[in-house]
Amino acid sequence: MKKIKKEKSVGIVKTEYYTFAYPPNELILESGEKLGPITLAYETYGRLNKDKSNAILILHALSGDAHAAGYHSLNDRKPGWWDIMIGPQKAFDTNKYFIICSNVIGGCKGSTGPNSINPKTGKPYGLSFPVITIKDMVNAQKHLIDYLGIKRLLSLAGGSMGGMQVLQWTVSYPDMCYSAIPIATAPYLSAQAIAFNEVGRQAILADPNWKNGNYYNTNKIPSKGLAIARMIGHITYLSEESMHKKFGRRLQDKDKYSYKFLTEFQVESYLHHQGDSFVKRFDANSYLYITKAMDYFDISAGYKSLVDAFKNVKAKFLVISFSSDWLFPPSQSKEIANALRKNLKDVSYVEIKSSYGHDAFLLESKQLTILIKKFLNRISKEVMGKNA
Repeated sequence: MKKIKKEKSVGIVKTEYYTFAYPPNELILESGEKLGPITLAYETYGRLNKDKSNAILILHALSGDAHAAGYHSLNDRKPGWWDIMIGPQKAFDTNKYFIICSNVIGGCKGSTGPNSINPKTGKPYGLSFPVITIKDMVNAQKHLIDYLGIKRLLSLAGGSMGGMQVLQWTVSYPDMCYSAIPIATAPYLSAQAIAFNEVGRQAILADPNWKNGNYYNTNKIPSKGLAIARMIGHITYLSEESMHKKFGRRLQDKDKYSYKFLTEFQVESYLHHQGDSFVKRFDANSYLYITKAMDYFDISAGYKSLVDAFKNVKAKFLVISFSSDWLFPPSQSKEIANALRKNLKDVSYVEIKSSYGHDAFLLESKQLTILIKKFLNRISKEVMGKNA
């Protein structure tokens, strides 16, 4: 059995569930459709202080979930997806802060999504699940924060799609956000990123086992399509430099070409492994819905400009990007920081030099920890004073 070092981990954690939006009080979505009841799966780490001023909300990326840190059992092989950042004396120090992470609506790890049972039919939603947006995800999370009795979040943090949620929170609920840490993200999804998402969706739709989204009660799932979608997506998460260092043109267990259409290069084998592993933990329909939500995201929509969109935000910002990230390039983070500065907001911008590409926000823990610790120390002293 695994021995968990208490000084480095939050230890054994449990996923909790909150259900709300019971009819006739369903959540009104951006599309105009209603959704309810809604269940959010969430986890918390650390303790909420007496005046509930030390809460930090962590927002996950496309394939993430509520399990951000710790282990569900002693037999778990891997901890939560951001365990390198959350725990005692880590960037998000659980000795000081109360950390919350929830699975987004549309997800497949406990929160209401297309694989959930539609109470009206007694069957999985499938494609009858309404299309959701980043703003819908944030509005659902707002219900969870209200349920926890938290009036204002000390900070919010997340990378990629998680960063999009951070931005949406600061715009939708400015009085609830004291500070914000959007990492490796963008104010809107670029045409290139939308294009990659569409190719991934088409791979799923073309899988004969997809069956128009009605595969839940069958013996076969659209595994090939979902695996290909993940392979395509995973390429965008890496950089050319990191792929070259890791794989180059090396062959897999061979020293000569086979002159057949086989998996020969190490990079091919790696991508197949990523695709096959993803199928075991993610739902194809959720992939469709979440990528579409990312496509629709544009924080300036409904405003005259990005500067206008940030006009009423009250949060203090730490915006972080990575030099080799070509999916969410530093130029997009600079656009966020510049728009905030034009509104005379409190904003710091840092571009971290890294060869890991977009995945750097999950890997560059040392540099991220230094930056985030320093930022949160300042923020916590402003809010909690001597008790920080």
